[in-house]
Amino acid sequence: MTEMTRTEGPIQHEEARHDWTRAEAEALHALPLPDLLFAAQQVHRRHFDATRVETASLLSIKTGGCPEDCGYCSQSAHYRTGVKATRLMDQDAVLAAAAAAKAAGAARFCMAAAWRNPKPRDLERVAAMVTAVKALGLETCATLGMLTPEQAGRLKDAGLDYYNHNVDTSPEYYAEIITTRTLDDRLETLANVRAAGLKVCCGGIVGLGEGQDDRVGMLLLLASLPEHPESVPLNLWNEVDGVPVKAQAERPDPIAFVRLVALARLMLPRSVIRLSAGRQYMSDELQTLCFLAGANSIFLGDILLTTKNPERQRDADLLARLGMRTGNGRA
Repeated sequence: MTEMTRTEGPIQHEEARHDWTRAEAEALHALPLPDLLFAAQQVHRRHFDATRVETASLLSIKTGGCPEDCGYCSQSAHYRTGVKATRLMDQDAVLAAAAAAKAAGAARFCMAAAWRNPKPRDLERVAAMVTAVKALGLETCATLGMLTPEQAGRLKDAGLDYYNHNVDTSPEYYAEIITTRTLDDRLETLANVRAAGLKVCCGGIVGLGEGQDDRVGMLLLLASLPEHPESVPLNLWNEVDGVPVKAQAERPDPIAFVRLVALARLMLPRSVIRLSAGRQYMSDELQTLCFLAGANSIFLGDILLTTKNPERQRDADLLARLGMRTGNGRA
């Protein structure tokens, strides 16, 4: 089999598809790494400036005490993780954090609250925060749990740009890590968000004890959505004491993670692929390979919700060494 034969398939299918088969995805995933990266780079460069990395900042505006039993999460009320439940932050404090994030180079500000679903009063407070953050000149994103159509519409009216709601893992593995919220619940919220006219940020987590089939299955699920998410965060599980996942968790082999990024780029060609949680475990060399595989977004800041993130200066130094710049770079 020649190199041209191995790579021409993905290039022919560089436009967004919603009919990927498992056999197709697995065949791409199994390509020799140079061929896989070459194919991913070609698709990436068709839709993005490969020298640009989108930057975002994430703030936990309401931490801990979540009633969901997500087996990986430090904020679940079901487990003893040492995370203290807090009330929803004041708007002035959120605005100060947003202004600092913008000054540090973030283009998008994401607000996260540890809820199953927001109460009406809390939603109104978050909507006011969204409007105020938007006025600073930042893109806005929120992750607040499940939303009704009316709640999604209210956030859209407030100026929200993106809503994050991850599928977390494959349909086959989902029930192994969460029992209080079904995958159908998540898909319903995604549909409500789309119907409201919001952009979707949706990805998953690897290192939860799932297999390679589950990682591919997660991408198949995302690629089968009626519209691909505009933003796809790929998270390495942040190690947390006191949660059930820790017993079976295993950090993926670095090359396996690069393969996953490349497959995401090929299956979701127009989506921004974000290296999200777990970057503190990644070497500069691994992050570089991920950028070559099609990743083009990172979170800035020393903390992501309750876990560590690389220091801003380390990110700045790495991008400078690579000759890369910030910005989404859409073609």
